[in-house]
Amino acid sequence: MAATQKRRHAADAALTAVFSMISLAYVFPLAMVLMNSFKRKAYISRAPFALPSGSMFVGLDNYRNGIRLTDFWASMLWSLVITVLSVALILLCTSMCAWYISRVRNRVTHGIYLLCVFSMVVPFQMVMFTLSKVANVLGLNTPWTIPVIYLGFGAGLAVFLFTGYMKACPIAIEESATIDGCSPLRTFFRIVLPILQPTLISTGILQAMWIWNDYLLPYLVLDLKRFKTIPIAVQYLRGGYGSVDMGAMMGMLVLAIAPILLFYFLCQRYIVSGIMAGAVKG
Repeated sequence: MAATQKRRHAADAALTAVFSMISLAYVFPLAMVLMNSFKRKAYISRAPFALPSGSMFVGLDNYRNGIRLTDFWASMLWSLVITVLSVALILLCTSMCAWYISRVRNRVTHGIYLLCVFSMVVPFQMVMFTLSKVANVLGLNTPWTIPVIYLGFGAGLAVFLFTGYMKACPIAIEESATIDGCSPLRTFFRIVLPILQPTLISTGILQAMWIWNDYLLPYLVLDLKRFKTIPIAVQYLRGGYGSVDMGAMMGMLVLAIAPILLFYFLCQRYIVSGIMAGAVKG
C-alpha cells in the first residue's frame, strides 16, 4: 500500500512538473511582450530577452507613441461596442433557440440543431469573400450592425451548449408557470433564463474573448475609413516596405491584451462549470 502511494505521489509530481513547464511556455510570450514594451525600438530586435534597464528603458514612451499613432481609444471604444452588442445578441437569440429545440422535439427542430452544430465545422475562409460582399450590400459594415454577422458565426457553439444544458433541466417548473398563466415569452425570461445562468456566463466569456481578439471579420466587413477595432489599429503600425515600429506595437499589444485578460481572470471559474453543465445529456 505504501509503495503504491509513493508511486502515485511520484506520478503526480511528474505531471505537475510537466504541466508547469507547459504553462510557462504559454506565459513566456506574454512576458516578452510586456518586457519589450518598455525598451527602445532598436533594442527590441537586438536584445529581445534582456531586461529593460539602463539605456534600453524608455518608460511609457512606447505607449504614448502607440496611442498617438493608432487613435487607440477610439479603436477600444469600437471594439467594446462590437463585443458587448454581439455577445448580448448571441446569448439572447441562441438561448431562445436552444429552449425551443429542447422542448419541441420534431424533425424540424432536430434539423435546426444539426445545422447549428454543422456550422461549427465550416471554415471561415470558405465564406469570407461572399460574406464581405453581402455585408456591403446589406449595410452590415458598421459596429452597430456587424453583431448580426457575429451571431451567425457564434450561434453553433452557443446553441450546442444551451441545448445540452436545457435537456437536463426539468420541465415541471415551466409547466407550472404555464398553468399559472405565464405566456411563453414571460416563462422564458422569468423561469428559463435564471436556470441557464451558468451556461450564459461561460458562453458569454468564450464569445467575448473570441470577438474582442478577432481581426479578419472586422477587417473584411467594417468601413475602415471610419471604424477600426484594436487588432486592426495595431496592424496599422506596420509601415511601408515591411517596417514596423516595434516599440509602439509592443505597447499597444499590452493595452489590447490587458482588458480581455483581466476579464478572463475575473470570470474563469465560471467557464469550466458552465461547459460541464452544458455537456450534460438529458
